Amino acid sequence: MNHKPLKLIEDLETAVAPARVLTDSDSLQQYGRDWTRFHTPAPLAIVLPSSVEEVQAVVRFARENQIGLVPSGGRTGLSASAVATNGEIVVAFDRMKKISNFNPIDRTVVCEPGVITEQLQQFAEEKDLFYPVDFASSGSSQIGGNIATNAGGIKVIRYGMTRDWVVGLKVVTGTGELLELNGGLVKNNTGYDLRQLFIGGEGTLGFIVEATMKLTRPPENLTALMLGAEDMNGVMSILKAFQQKVDLTAFEFFSEQALSRVVEHSQVQRPFDTPTPFYALLEFENTSEAISDTVMELFEHCMEQGWVLDGVMSQSISQLQNLWACREFISETITRWTPYKNDISVVVSKVPEFLAEIDNVVNREYPEFEIIWFGHIGDGNLHLNILKPDSLSTEEFLQKCNHVSKWVFEIVQEYVGSISAEHGVGLLKKDYLTYTRSEAEIDLMRGIKKVFDPDGIMNPGKIFD
Repeated sequence: MNHKPLKLIEDLETAVAPARVLTDSDSLQQYGRDWTRFHTPAPLAIVLPSSVEEVQAVVRFARENQIGLVPSGGRTGLSASAVATNGEIVVAFDRMKKISNFNPIDRTVVCEPGVITEQLQQFAEEKDLFYPVDFASSGSSQIGGNIATNAGGIKVIRYGMTRDWVVGLKVVTGTGELLELNGGLVKNNTGYDLRQLFIGGEGTLGFIVEATMKLTRPPENLTALMLGAEDMNGVMSILKAFQQKVDLTAFEFFSEQALSRVVEHSQVQRPFDTPTPFYALLEFENTSEAISDTVMELFEHCMEQGWVLDGVMSQSISQLQNLWACREFISETITRWTPYKNDISVVVSKVPEFLAEIDNVVNREYPEFEIIWFGHIGDGNLHLNILKPDSLSTEEFLQKCNHVSKWVFEIVQEYVGSISAEHGVGLLKKDYLTYTRSEAEIDLMRGIKKVFDPDGIMNPGKIFD
Protein backbone atom coordinates (compact mmCIF):
# COMPACT_ATOMS: atom_id res chain seq x y z
CA MET A 1 0.00 0.00 0.00
CA ASN A 2 1.46 3.36 -1.03
CA HIS A 3 0.24 6.26 1.07
CA LYS A 4 0.98 9.92 1.40
CA PRO A 5 1.35 10.14 5.19
CA LEU A 6 0.78 13.89 5.61
CA LYS A 7 -2.38 13.90 3.53
CA LEU A 8 -3.65 10.78 5.29
CA ILE A 9 -3.06 12.31 8.70
CA GLU A 10 -4.88 15.48 7.67
CA ASP A 11 -7.82 13.40 6.45
CA LEU A 12 -7.75 11.34 9.65
CA GLU A 13 -7.88 14.52 11.77
CA THR A 14 -10.88 15.61 9.73
CA ALA A 15 -12.58 12.27 10.39
CA VAL A 16 -12.16 12.24 14.19
CA ALA A 17 -10.89 15.72 15.29
CA PRO A 18 -7.23 16.83 15.47
CA ALA A 19 -7.05 16.55 19.27
CA ARG A 20 -7.66 12.79 18.98
CA VAL A 21 -4.66 12.19 16.67
CA LEU A 22 -1.03 11.93 17.87
CA THR A 23 1.96 11.75 15.54
CA ASP A 24 4.93 12.81 17.70
CA SER A 25 7.73 10.26 18.01
CA ASP A 26 7.26 9.66 21.75
CA SER A 27 3.58 8.79 21.27
CA LEU A 28 4.35 6.54 18.29
CA GLN A 29 6.83 4.62 20.46
CA GLN A 30 4.62 4.51 23.55
CA TYR A 31 1.42 3.41 21.87
CA GLY A 32 3.01 1.40 19.08
CA ARG A 33 4.06 -1.55 21.23
CA ASP A 34 3.16 -3.63 24.26
CA TRP A 35 5.42 -5.25 26.90
CA THR A 36 7.28 -7.25 24.25
CA ARG A 37 10.48 -5.68 22.98
CA PHE A 38 11.29 -7.83 19.97
CA HIS A 39 9.68 -5.63 17.28
CA THR A 40 10.32 -2.00 16.37
CA PRO A 41 7.10 0.05 16.49
CA ALA A 42 6.39 2.03 13.32
CA PRO A 43 2.77 3.22 13.31
CA LEU A 44 1.47 6.00 11.06
CA ALA A 45 -0.47 7.69 13.86
CA ILE A 46 -2.21 7.16 17.18
CA VAL A 47 -5.94 7.83 17.56
CA LEU A 48 -7.59 8.12 20.98
CA PRO A 49 -11.34 7.96 20.39
CA SER A 50 -13.75 8.95 23.14
CA SER A 51 -16.95 7.41 21.74
CA VAL A 52 -18.27 4.48 19.75
CA GLU A 53 -19.04 6.82 16.87
CA GLU A 54 -15.42 7.94 16.71
CA VAL A 55 -14.24 4.32 16.65
CA GLN A 56 -16.61 3.68 13.76
CA ALA A 57 -15.29 6.76 11.95
CA VAL A 58 -11.70 5.53 12.32
CA VAL A 59 -12.61 2.08 11.00
CA ARG A 60 -14.44 3.50 8.00
CA PHE A 61 -11.52 5.82 7.27
CA ALA A 62 -9.07 2.92 7.47
CA ARG A 63 -11.23 0.77 5.23
CA GLU A 64 -11.57 3.51 2.64
CA ASN A 65 -7.80 4.09 2.62
CA GLN A 66 -6.81 0.44 3.12
CA ILE A 67 -4.76 1.08 6.25
CA GLY A 68 -4.34 -1.44 9.03
CA LEU A 69 -5.68 -0.74 12.53
CA VAL A 70 -4.02 -2.00 15.73
CA PRO A 71 -5.94 -1.90 19.04
CA SER A 72 -4.07 -0.63 22.09
CA GLY A 73 -5.27 -1.05 25.68
CA GLY A 74 -2.97 -1.06 28.70
CA ARG A 75 -0.12 -2.29 26.47
CA THR A 76 0.65 -5.09 28.92
CA GLY A 77 0.40 -7.87 26.32
CA LEU A 78 3.14 -10.48 26.01
CA SER A 79 2.65 -11.81 22.46
CA ALA A 80 3.00 -8.58 20.43
CA SER A 81 -0.72 -8.53 19.64
CA ALA A 82 -0.79 -4.75 20.18
CA VAL A 83 2.37 -3.91 18.23
CA ALA A 84 2.19 -1.72 15.10
CA THR A 85 5.19 -2.35 12.84
CA ASN A 86 4.01 -1.44 9.35
CA GLY A 87 2.47 2.02 9.18
CA GLU A 88 -0.81 1.12 10.86
CA ILE A 89 -3.09 3.43 12.81
CA VAL A 90 -3.08 2.54 16.50
CA VAL A 91 -6.49 2.88 18.14
CA ALA A 92 -5.85 3.47 21.85
CA PHE A 93 -8.84 3.26 24.20
CA ASP A 94 -7.43 5.30 27.10
CA ARG A 95 -10.20 7.92 26.83
CA MET A 96 -13.02 5.37 26.89
CA LYS A 97 -12.96 4.43 30.56
CA LYS A 98 -16.46 4.92 31.96
CA ILE A 99 -18.25 2.45 34.22
CA SER A 100 -22.05 2.67 34.11
CA ASN A 101 -25.38 0.88 34.42
CA PHE A 102 -24.63 -1.09 37.57
CA ASN A 103 -27.43 -3.56 38.27
CA PRO A 104 -27.38 -4.96 41.83
CA ILE A 105 -29.96 -7.64 41.05
CA ASP A 106 -28.23 -9.00 37.96
CA ARG A 107 -24.83 -8.21 39.48
CA THR A 108 -23.67 -6.70 36.20
CA VAL A 109 -21.95 -3.49 35.19
CA VAL A 110 -21.21 -1.89 31.82
CA CYS A 111 -17.59 -0.97 31.05
CA GLU A 112 -15.99 0.94 28.22
CA PRO A 113 -12.90 -0.83 26.85
CA GLY A 114 -10.41 1.52 28.52
CA VAL A 115 -11.54 0.70 32.07
CA ILE A 116 -8.51 -0.48 34.06
CA THR A 117 -8.89 -3.94 35.60
CA GLU A 118 -8.16 -2.58 39.08
CA GLN A 119 -10.77 0.16 38.51
CA LEU A 120 -13.43 -2.50 37.95
CA GLN A 121 -12.21 -4.47 40.98
CA GLN A 122 -12.47 -1.37 43.17
CA PHE A 123 -15.91 -0.52 41.80
CA ALA A 124 -17.12 -4.03 42.63
CA GLU A 125 -15.67 -3.75 46.15
CA GLU A 126 -17.56 -0.48 46.72
CA LYS A 127 -20.76 -2.36 45.85
CA ASP A 128 -19.86 -5.23 48.22
CA LEU A 129 -19.19 -7.46 45.22
CA PHE A 130 -16.13 -8.94 43.55
CA TYR A 131 -14.56 -9.05 40.09
CA PRO A 132 -12.31 -12.11 40.29
CA VAL A 133 -10.11 -11.98 37.18
CA ASP A 134 -6.76 -10.85 38.56
CA PHE A 135 -3.10 -10.77 37.56
CA ALA A 136 0.08 -8.79 38.17
CA SER A 137 -0.79 -6.13 35.57
CA SER A 138 -4.27 -5.38 36.97
CA GLY A 139 -3.16 -1.82 37.76
CA SER A 140 -2.59 -0.99 34.09
CA SER A 141 -4.31 -3.60 31.90
CA GLN A 142 -7.64 -2.61 30.37
CA ILE A 143 -10.89 -4.56 30.18
CA GLY A 144 -11.03 -4.37 26.39
CA GLY A 145 -7.56 -5.89 26.11
CA ASN A 146 -8.38 -8.51 28.74
CA ILE A 147 -11.39 -9.59 26.73
CA ALA A 148 -9.53 -9.51 23.41
CA THR A 149 -6.93 -11.90 24.86
CA ASN A 150 -9.29 -13.82 27.17
CA ALA A 151 -7.00 -13.04 30.11
CA GLY A 152 -6.69 -15.62 32.85
CA GLY A 153 -4.44 -14.90 35.81
CA ILE A 154 -4.17 -16.21 39.34
CA LYS A 155 -7.78 -17.14 40.18
CA VAL A 156 -8.68 -19.36 37.21
CA ILE A 157 -8.81 -22.54 39.30
CA ARG A 158 -11.85 -21.11 41.12
CA TYR A 159 -13.32 -18.42 38.86
CA GLY A 160 -12.31 -19.28 35.30
CA MET A 161 -11.09 -16.98 32.51
CA THR A 162 -12.28 -13.52 31.44
CA ARG A 163 -14.67 -15.28 29.04
CA ASP A 164 -16.70 -16.52 32.01
CA TRP A 165 -17.45 -12.94 33.17
CA VAL A 166 -18.54 -11.32 29.90
CA VAL A 167 -22.32 -11.42 29.49
CA GLY A 168 -22.62 -8.83 26.73
CA LEU A 169 -20.50 -7.02 24.16
CA LYS A 170 -20.71 -4.16 21.72
CA VAL A 171 -18.17 -4.45 18.92
CA VAL A 172 -17.27 -2.50 15.79
CA THR A 173 -16.41 -4.83 12.91
CA GLY A 174 -13.98 -4.27 10.06
CA THR A 175 -16.75 -2.64 8.03
CA GLY A 176 -17.52 -0.10 10.76
CA GLU A 177 -20.76 -1.87 11.68
CA LEU A 178 -21.79 -1.86 15.36
CA LEU A 179 -22.96 -5.22 16.73
CA GLU A 180 -24.66 -5.72 20.11
CA LEU A 181 -24.06 -9.28 21.30
CA ASN A 182 -26.01 -11.24 23.94
CA GLY A 183 -27.38 -8.22 25.85
CA GLY A 184 -26.32 -9.40 29.30
CA LEU A 185 -28.42 -12.56 29.20
CA VAL A 186 -27.45 -15.61 31.23
CA LYS A 187 -29.41 -17.94 28.94
CA ASN A 188 -29.64 -17.22 25.23
CA ASN A 189 -29.74 -20.30 23.03
CA THR A 190 -30.57 -18.62 19.71
CA GLY A 191 -27.89 -19.85 17.36
CA TYR A 192 -24.24 -18.90 17.21
CA ASP A 193 -22.88 -16.90 20.14
CA LEU A 194 -20.84 -14.36 18.18
CA ARG A 195 -19.70 -12.77 21.43
CA GLN A 196 -17.37 -15.71 21.99
CA LEU A 197 -15.54 -15.08 18.70
CA PHE A 198 -14.46 -11.62 19.84
CA ILE A 199 -13.33 -12.89 23.25
CA GLY A 200 -9.77 -14.00 22.60
CA GLY A 201 -9.89 -12.71 19.01
CA GLU A 202 -7.06 -10.19 19.63
CA GLY A 203 -8.91 -7.45 17.75
CA THR A 204 -8.61 -9.30 14.44
CA LEU A 205 -12.38 -9.40 13.85
CA GLY A 206 -13.28 -6.00 15.27
CA PHE A 207 -12.86 -3.73 18.27
CA ILE A 208 -14.65 -4.12 21.59
CA VAL A 209 -16.26 -0.79 22.46
CA GLU A 210 -18.41 -1.83 25.44
CA ALA A 211 -18.68 -4.86 27.71
CA THR A 212 -21.29 -5.95 30.21
CA MET A 213 -19.37 -7.68 32.98
CA LYS A 214 -20.67 -10.03 35.64
CA LEU A 215 -19.71 -9.66 39.31
CA THR A 216 -19.96 -12.09 42.21
CA ARG A 217 -19.88 -12.17 46.00
CA PRO A 218 -16.55 -11.28 47.59
CA PRO A 219 -14.49 -14.09 49.13
CA GLU A 220 -14.28 -14.20 52.91
CA ASN A 221 -11.10 -14.16 55.01
CA LEU A 222 -8.70 -15.15 52.24
CA THR A 223 -5.71 -17.00 53.61
CA ALA A 224 -2.52 -18.08 51.83
CA LEU A 225 -0.32 -21.06 52.46
CA MET A 226 3.21 -21.13 51.03
CA LEU A 227 4.79 -24.57 50.83
CA GLY A 228 8.29 -25.57 49.74
CA ALA A 229 8.65 -28.79 47.72
CA GLU A 230 11.54 -30.92 46.49
CA ASP A 231 10.13 -31.49 43.00
CA MET A 232 7.09 -31.01 40.78
CA ASN A 233 5.68 -34.41 41.67
CA GLY A 234 5.51 -33.14 45.24
CA VAL A 235 3.73 -29.97 44.09
CA MET A 236 1.16 -32.04 42.21
CA SER A 237 0.63 -34.32 45.21
CA ILE A 238 -0.02 -31.22 47.33
CA LEU A 239 -2.57 -30.00 44.79
CA LYS A 240 -4.38 -33.35 44.74
CA ALA A 241 -4.48 -33.59 48.54
CA PHE A 242 -5.83 -30.08 49.07
CA GLN A 243 -8.34 -30.12 46.19
CA GLN A 244 -10.03 -33.18 47.67
CA LYS A 245 -10.97 -31.35 50.87
CA VAL A 246 -10.63 -27.57 50.36
CA ASP A 247 -12.17 -25.20 47.79
CA LEU A 248 -9.07 -23.36 46.61
CA THR A 249 -9.25 -19.86 45.13
CA ALA A 250 -5.71 -20.13 43.74
CA PHE A 251 -2.88 -22.62 43.39
CA GLU A 252 0.33 -21.12 41.96
CA PHE A 253 3.88 -22.37 41.70
CA PHE A 254 7.33 -20.92 41.06
CA SER A 255 10.94 -22.07 41.18
CA GLU A 256 13.72 -21.17 43.59
CA GLN A 257 15.40 -19.26 40.74
CA ALA A 258 12.28 -17.10 40.45
CA LEU A 259 12.05 -16.45 44.20
CA SER A 260 15.74 -15.66 44.55
CA ARG A 261 15.50 -13.02 41.82
CA VAL A 262 12.51 -11.40 43.53
CA VAL A 263 14.19 -11.41 46.96
CA GLU A 264 17.42 -10.02 45.52
CA HIS A 265 15.85 -7.16 43.56
CA SER A 266 12.84 -6.10 45.67
CA GLN A 267 11.78 -5.59 49.27
CA VAL A 268 10.13 -9.03 49.41
CA GLN A 269 11.31 -11.33 52.21
CA ARG A 270 11.65 -15.09 51.95
CA PRO A 271 8.57 -16.80 53.38
CA PHE A 272 10.77 -19.19 55.37
CA ASP A 273 14.50 -19.83 55.77
CA THR A 274 14.73 -23.15 53.92
CA PRO A 275 15.33 -22.74 50.14
CA THR A 276 13.52 -25.43 48.17
CA PRO A 277 13.57 -26.20 44.43
CA PHE A 278 9.86 -25.33 44.02
CA TYR A 279 7.15 -23.46 45.91
CA ALA A 280 3.38 -23.84 45.92
CA LEU A 281 1.17 -20.92 46.89
CA LEU A 282 -2.35 -21.93 47.90
CA GLU A 283 -5.20 -19.58 48.71
CA PHE A 284 -8.56 -20.42 50.28
CA GLU A 285 -11.46 -18.90 52.19
CA ASN A 286 -10.72 -19.51 55.86
CA THR A 287 -14.28 -19.10 57.12
CA SER A 288 -14.45 -21.57 59.99
CA GLU A 289 -12.41 -23.40 62.57
CA ALA A 290 -13.21 -26.63 60.75
CA ILE A 291 -11.54 -25.35 57.55
CA SER A 292 -8.49 -24.21 59.53
CA ASP A 293 -8.22 -27.63 61.15
CA THR A 294 -8.55 -29.37 57.79
CA VAL A 295 -5.82 -27.20 56.26
CA MET A 296 -3.43 -27.92 59.14
CA GLU A 297 -4.15 -31.64 58.92
CA LEU A 298 -3.41 -31.58 55.20
CA PHE A 299 -0.22 -29.61 55.80
CA GLU A 300 0.98 -32.17 58.36
CA HIS A 301 0.04 -35.02 56.01
CA CYS A 302 2.07 -33.47 53.18
CA MET A 303 5.05 -33.04 55.51
CA GLU A 304 4.82 -36.68 56.62
CA GLN A 305 4.73 -37.83 52.98
CA GLY A 306 7.85 -35.80 52.19
CA TRP A 307 6.03 -33.63 49.64
CA VAL A 308 6.52 -30.49 51.75
CA LEU A 309 9.89 -29.48 53.21
CA ASP A 310 8.75 -26.28 54.91
CA GLY A 311 5.79 -23.92 54.90
CA VAL A 312 4.01 -20.91 56.36
CA MET A 313 0.40 -19.70 56.53
CA SER A 314 -0.70 -16.07 56.54
CA GLN A 315 -2.27 -14.75 59.74
CA SER A 316 -3.25 -11.29 58.50
CA ILE A 317 -4.01 -9.30 55.35
CA SER A 318 -0.47 -7.91 55.31
CA GLN A 319 1.02 -11.41 55.55
CA LEU A 320 -1.31 -12.57 52.78
CA GLN A 321 -0.07 -9.73 50.58
CA ASN A 322 3.56 -10.47 51.41
CA LEU A 323 3.20 -14.10 50.40
CA TRP A 324 1.49 -13.12 47.15
CA ALA A 325 4.28 -10.63 46.43
CA CYS A 326 6.68 -13.57 46.13
CA ARG A 327 4.67 -14.73 43.13
CA GLU A 328 3.30 -11.52 41.64
CA PHE A 329 6.62 -9.63 41.55
CA ILE A 330 8.29 -12.25 39.35
CA SER A 331 7.35 -10.80 35.95
CA GLU A 332 8.24 -7.26 36.94
CA THR A 333 11.54 -8.34 38.48
CA ILE A 334 12.84 -10.33 35.52
CA THR A 335 11.87 -7.70 32.91
CA ARG A 336 15.35 -6.16 33.14
CA TRP A 337 16.80 -9.35 31.57
CA THR A 338 14.57 -9.10 28.46
CA PRO A 339 12.98 -12.52 29.10
CA TYR A 340 11.75 -14.66 26.25
CA LYS A 341 8.41 -15.95 27.46
CA ASN A 342 6.58 -19.13 26.61
CA ASP A 343 3.04 -19.37 27.97
CA ILE A 344 2.10 -23.02 27.56
CA SER A 345 -0.43 -25.44 28.97
CA VAL A 346 -1.34 -29.10 29.23
CA VAL A 347 -3.94 -30.96 31.24
CA VAL A 348 -3.04 -30.65 34.92
CA SER A 349 -2.18 -34.32 35.46
CA LYS A 350 0.63 -34.18 32.86
CA VAL A 351 2.41 -31.12 34.25
CA PRO A 352 5.41 -32.74 36.07
CA GLU A 353 6.70 -34.84 33.17
CA PHE A 354 5.87 -32.05 30.70
CA LEU A 355 7.91 -29.49 32.66
CA ALA A 356 10.80 -31.93 33.17
CA GLU A 357 11.01 -32.76 29.46
CA ILE A 358 11.11 -29.08 28.45
CA ASP A 359 13.62 -28.26 31.19
CA ASN A 360 15.94 -31.04 29.97
CA VAL A 361 15.81 -29.88 26.34
CA VAL A 362 16.54 -26.23 27.10
CA ASN A 363 19.32 -26.98 29.59
CA ARG A 364 20.93 -29.48 27.22
CA GLU A 365 20.93 -27.20 24.18
CA TYR A 366 21.64 -23.86 25.87
CA PRO A 367 23.26 -24.46 29.28
CA GLU A 368 24.18 -20.75 29.52
CA PHE A 369 20.50 -19.76 29.65
CA GLU A 370 18.87 -19.17 33.02
CA ILE A 371 15.32 -20.53 33.15
CA ILE A 372 12.65 -19.05 35.39
CA TRP A 373 9.56 -21.22 35.90
CA PHE A 374 6.29 -20.03 37.40
CA GLY A 375 2.63 -20.29 36.61
CA HIS A 376 -0.91 -21.27 37.39
CA ILE A 377 -0.30 -24.89 38.17
CA GLY A 378 -3.91 -25.44 39.26
CA ASP A 379 -5.08 -25.06 35.64
CA GLY A 380 -2.06 -26.55 33.86
CA ASN A 381 -0.59 -23.22 32.71
CA LEU A 382 3.21 -22.91 32.87
CA HIS A 383 5.29 -19.81 32.16
CA LEU A 384 8.74 -20.63 30.82
CA ASN A 385 10.97 -17.54 30.97
CA ILE A 386 14.46 -17.57 29.48
CA LEU A 387 16.64 -14.68 30.64
CA LYS A 388 18.92 -12.99 28.11
CA PRO A 389 22.62 -13.37 28.95
CA ASP A 390 24.52 -10.07 28.95
CA SER A 391 26.90 -11.51 26.36
CA LEU A 392 24.17 -11.83 23.71
CA SER A 393 22.54 -9.07 21.71
CA THR A 394 18.74 -9.02 21.61
CA GLU A 395 18.82 -10.26 18.00
CA GLU A 396 21.15 -13.19 18.78
CA PHE A 397 19.10 -14.07 21.86
CA LEU A 398 15.82 -14.01 19.93
CA GLN A 399 17.27 -16.21 17.20
CA LYS A 400 18.37 -18.83 19.72
CA CYS A 401 15.05 -18.65 21.56
CA ASN A 402 13.21 -19.29 18.30
CA HIS A 403 15.07 -22.61 18.12
CA VAL A 404 14.06 -23.29 21.72
CA SER A 405 10.43 -22.51 20.92
CA LYS A 406 10.38 -25.07 18.14
CA TRP A 407 11.60 -27.78 20.50
CA VAL A 408 9.24 -26.64 23.26
CA PHE A 409 6.24 -26.59 20.93
CA GLU A 410 7.06 -30.04 19.60
CA ILE A 411 6.75 -31.26 23.18
CA VAL A 412 3.53 -29.23 23.59
CA GLN A 413 2.15 -30.95 20.49
CA GLU A 414 3.18 -34.36 21.82
CA TYR A 415 1.23 -33.65 25.03
CA VAL A 416 -1.76 -32.21 23.08
CA GLY A 417 -1.26 -28.87 24.84
CA SER A 418 -1.46 -25.21 23.90
CA ILE A 419 1.36 -22.96 22.69
CA SER A 420 -0.46 -19.99 24.28
CA ALA A 421 -2.53 -20.61 27.38
CA GLU A 422 -3.50 -17.01 28.17
CA HIS A 423 -1.24 -14.50 26.38
CA GLY A 424 -2.66 -14.90 22.88
CA VAL A 425 -0.85 -15.50 19.60
CA GLY A 426 -0.03 -12.05 18.24
CA LEU A 427 3.18 -11.83 16.23
CA LEU A 428 5.35 -13.94 18.51
CA LYS A 429 3.40 -17.21 18.30
CA LYS A 430 1.73 -17.16 14.88
CA ASP A 431 4.50 -19.15 13.17
CA TYR A 432 3.85 -21.95 15.66
CA LEU A 433 0.05 -21.99 15.56
CA THR A 434 -0.02 -25.36 13.77
CA TYR A 435 1.43 -27.02 16.87
CA THR A 436 -1.93 -26.47 18.59
CA ARG A 437 -4.40 -25.87 15.73
CA SER A 438 -4.93 -28.03 12.64
CA GLU A 439 -4.70 -26.55 9.15
CA ALA A 440 -8.44 -27.11 8.80
CA GLU A 441 -9.09 -25.05 11.95
CA ILE A 442 -6.81 -22.26 10.76
CA ASP A 443 -8.54 -22.15 7.38
CA LEU A 444 -11.90 -21.83 9.15
CA MET A 445 -10.54 -19.02 11.32
CA ARG A 446 -9.34 -17.20 8.21
CA GLY A 447 -12.82 -17.58 6.75
CA ILE A 448 -14.41 -16.17 9.90
CA LYS A 449 -12.06 -13.18 9.81
CA LYS A 450 -13.02 -12.47 6.20
CA VAL A 451 -16.70 -12.31 7.17
CA PHE A 452 -16.17 -9.67 9.88
CA ASP A 453 -13.15 -7.95 8.29
CA PRO A 454 -13.40 -8.37 4.49
CA ASP A 455 -10.57 -5.92 3.79
CA GLY A 456 -8.16 -7.35 6.36
CA ILE A 457 -7.62 -4.06 8.19
CA MET A 458 -8.30 -5.21 11.77
CA ASN A 459 -4.99 -5.94 13.52
CA PRO A 460 -3.43 -7.35 10.36
CA GLY A 461 -0.73 -10.00 10.62
CA LYS A 462 -1.75 -11.15 14.10
CA ILE A 463 -2.63 -14.81 14.84
CA PHE A 464 -2.06 -15.71 11.15
CA ASP A 465 -1.13 -13.99 7.89
